[in-house]
Amino acid sequence: MTYVFPQPFSRNYESLLKRLKLRGMQPKTIESYSHGVRRAGAHFEYQIDNLSKDQLTDYFSQVLDQLSWSTLKHDLYGLKFYYAYVLEKHWPGAELTKAPKVSRLPDIVTVEQMQQIVNATRILSYRVFFFALYSMGLRLGEGLQLQVGDIDQDRMRVHVRDAKGNRDRLVPLPAHTLNVLREFWRVHRHPALLFPSRQKGLGGASSATTQMDRGGVQQALRQVTEQIGLKKELRRTAFAIPMPLI
Repeated sequence: MTYVFPQPFSRNYESLLKRLKLRGMQPKTIESYSHGVRRAGAHFEYQIDNLSKDQLTDYFSQVLDQLSWSTLKHDLYGLKFYYAYVLEKHWPGAELTKAPKVSRLPDIVTVEQMQQIVNATRILSYRVFFFALYSMGLRLGEGLQLQVGDIDQDRMRVHVRDAKGNRDRLVPLPAHTLNVLREFWRVHRHPALLFPSRQKGLGGASSATTQMDRGGVQQALRQVTEQIGLKKELRRTAFAIPMPLI
C-alpha cells in the first residue's frame, strides 16, 4: 500500500522502512513498527521529530484507553526505532511505560480434537497443512514457507528456516507425516514449495510462485472449528500423531 504524507515525515518514513529492512526485521515486525509510527504521525499532525515526555505520556495513555497493551508496545518499539535509527536522537520516552505481567496457559488442541479438525476439513491442501502443522509442532508461518528441500527423510527431520527470532531449527519428522507429505506432493508436484498457492487450484499448483495464503488458511481453520463447535485456537504443539487423512 502506498501512503501519502507531508514532508519531512514522508522522507523519514521511507528511511524508516529501509532501515527496518536492513536491520533484518521480519515483514510482520516491519509492518507493526511502521504502523505505530504512522499512528503517532497522524496523532501529532506528522510532527513527531521532537516529542517531549509529556506529549508521549498523553499519547500512550490515549492509545491504552482505545486499544491495548499489545498495540502500545508495538507503537513504542516503532517510535524508539525511529528516534534511534532515523533521527539518531535520544529517545524521550525512556521508562515511561511498564506493561502488567500476565501469565496465561495456552489452549491446547488435543489429539482427538485435531482428528476432528482434519476430518472436517474438505479441502485437501488445508487438511494436509493442518495435520503437518500439528504433527510437527510448527507455527503457521513456519509451515507455510516449508520447501521440498527442507525435508530430510534420511534423518527424519525438517529444517525450519527463519523461525522465531530469525533462527533456523530442526524438528522431528514423524514417519506418517512424511508419507502424507509425499502423497500430497504427488498431487501438486511443485518443484520447490510444499504448500503452493491455491489460486489456480491443484491443477496449476506446480507453477505457483508463492505459498498458500496465510489469511485463507486462518479463515479455513475458523470455519472448520466453528463447524465442529471447537472454541479453542490451533496453537503450536509438540505432538506427533498417526491419523489417516486421505
